[in-house]
Amino acid sequence: VMKLNPQQAPLYGDSVITVQLSEEDKVEDDVVFYLVFTGSTVQHCTSTRKINPGSLETISPGHDCCETVKVALCASREGHPVLVVAEESFQFVQDEAYDAAQFLATCAGNQQALNFTRFLDRSRPPAADVDFLDEKVALAFRHLKLPAEWNVLGAEQSLTENIPRETLMHFAVRLGLLRLTWFLLQQPGGRGALSIHNNEGATPVSLALERGYQKLHQLLTEEGAREPDSWSTLSHTVHSGDYSVKHHRGLGVYLLTAEA
Repeated sequence: VMKLNPQQAPLYGDSVITVQLSEEDKVEDDVVFYLVFTGSTVQHCTSTRKINPGSLETISPGHDCCETVKVALCASREGHPVLVVAEESFQFVQDEAYDAAQFLATCAGNQQALNFTRFLDRSRPPAADVDFLDEKVALAFRHLKLPAEWNVLGAEQSLTENIPRETLMHFAVRLGLLRLTWFLLQQPGGRGALSIHNNEGATPVSLALERGYQKLHQLLTEEGAREPDSWSTLSHTVHSGDYSVKHHRGLGVYLLTAEA
């Protein structure tokens, strides 16, 4: 028997899972443990990191739909066959950050919705909350399957119109969301959004300056600005055909995802 904590994770993955081993599985140092998550259409295999003889940790994979999957704990040792040591179920769920990313993605060109996000800003959440929000919403956004024609400015808006308007970039900058801003900059319309004025005549660049967000201002204005440090604790994914391999730099854990 193994215990997974927590027993669920958001669809976009990248949260830490602790695996408690049972007494008989606390084994010698030369045993390597893997977790295999089997969903209805995809399968993930993650490496683990030993915390102590009785527990491991790993990173939850990003999954393609909300469902309960089977998780097998596999043990491998040189010269021996791979053994399935224990099985447990695990749930992938859609959380608030995922809902928020979906909402923002669909309202990219919707002025009413974007004005609502400005209204939210007046409550100015504390910095720790902003950082948490930034990380989760950026991860969720990265996991969304955005349509090919998706644009930071919304599908209908062309850059040539000099109509003052609120954009997703104004939203991300106003709240000081470094990771989300970086993500949006890489998307179609992201760079173009930087020079768009809203009704008060503010651009995302002037907002960053006005609010004293130095890192953010550098990100928007410096040629060849690199992704913010905060991304480096997150994961890096490489895709190849039906497979993808993800490296979580923080824990040094690898995840392999394949179509089942």
